[in-house]
Amino acid sequence: QVQLVESGGGLVQPGESLRLSCAASGISFGTFAIGWFRQAPGKQRDLVAQVTSGGSTVYADSMKGRFTISRDDAQNTVSLQMNSLKPEDTAVYYCNAVHRWTGGNYWGQGTQVTVSS
Repeated sequence: QVQLVESGGGLVQPGESLRLSCAASGISFGTFAIGWFRQAPGKQRDLVAQVTSGGSTVYADSMKGRFTISRDDAQNTVSLQMNSLKPEDTAVYYCNAVHRWTGGNYWGQGTQVTVSS
């Protein structure tokens, strides 16, 4: 059974930092690209950042320089370090895994991030 479990969300003030983690089980972790998406109320789910099975990364433009994605294949985890958070970063953040060949696609349940003073 595939499970992606997010953790690390919470309430922070503008300018502060959070680190999200995604722990995967039930998949051959090293063959998946792992990404973080976010969805604010009334909006579509958008890509935040992704790290491929080879370690290449891609970021949404508004996150470049503030967010850093990293993976630990030994621990089957992916982290998202979020710095200089803004109120517009408030959303539910979802972990996503996509198989590099088959396109098999899995989602976590999400973790709420709220940036507010």
